[in-house]
Amino acid sequence: MAVIFPRWTNIMPTAVAVIVPVVGAVVVGVIWYWFSPMFTDVGYQPEQPVAFSHRLHAGEMGMDCRYCHNTVERAAMAAIPPTNTCMNCHKVVKADSEKLSLIRESHEGGEAVEWVRVHMLPDYAYFNHAPHLSAGVGCNTCHGQIDEMDVVTQDQPLSMSWCLDCHRDPGPNLRPPEEVTNMDWDTETADYTRQVDAEGHPMDASGTRTLVPPDNCGGCHR
Repeated sequence: MAVIFPRWTNIMPTAVAVIVPVVGAVVVGVIWYWFSPMFTDVGYQPEQPVAFSHRLHAGEMGMDCRYCHNTVERAAMAAIPPTNTCMNCHKVVKADSEKLSLIRESHEGGEAVEWVRVHMLPDYAYFNHAPHLSAGVGCNTCHGQIDEMDVVTQDQPLSMSWCLDCHRDPGPNLRPPEEVTNMDWDTETADYTRQVDAEGHPMDASGTRTLVPPDNCGGCHR
C-alpha cells in the first residue's frame, strides 16, 4: 500500500499541542499589555476649540477647581462651566483677545462651546464624583497635576483594575475633604493621620463614618 503522508507528519499532533497554547498565550499577553487603558488612554490629549490653560488658571492664578466645575461636590458629573462663568472674568480681563473670540461669540449668541471630553468612562460603568470628594479623594489622584497642564491630558488609565485597587485600599488616597482641590497635597508626606475603625477600615475626616467602597460588580455596573 502506498504511503499517503510523509513520515514528518507524525510530529504534527505534538507540534500543534505545543505551538497552539504558546501562540494563544502570546496573543493574550500582547492584548492585555498593549491594548490596556494604560497604553490606549493614558496620554490622550485632544485639541480643544479654545486654548484654555489649566496651568495658568489653576496653577499660577490658584483658582479653585470648584469655581468652574461647580457641581462636582453634589452631582455625578463635574460640570463643564458655561460661557457665563468664563465671562465673569473675561468681560474685563483680555476682553478683546482674539484667542477668546469663540467665548465671546458663545456668550452673545447663546450656543455652548463644544469642548472635547478628555476623561471618558463607558456607559456601563457608574461613577459619581460627589461621594469620592466627600470621602476625601483629591482631584489630582485621578486627574494628575492639572495645575501644571497647558492642555489637559489623561493621567491615569481609569480602568476597572485601577479603580478596584483604590476601592480595596482607599486609605493612601484619602485626605481631609477641605484639601481635595489642593494640587500641592502629597498623600505620602502630608502630616495627616487617617482615622480607622476597630476593624481597620478607613474613616472620614470627622471620624463618624466608615468608608467601605464596593468591590463587587454591582458597585459600578448597575
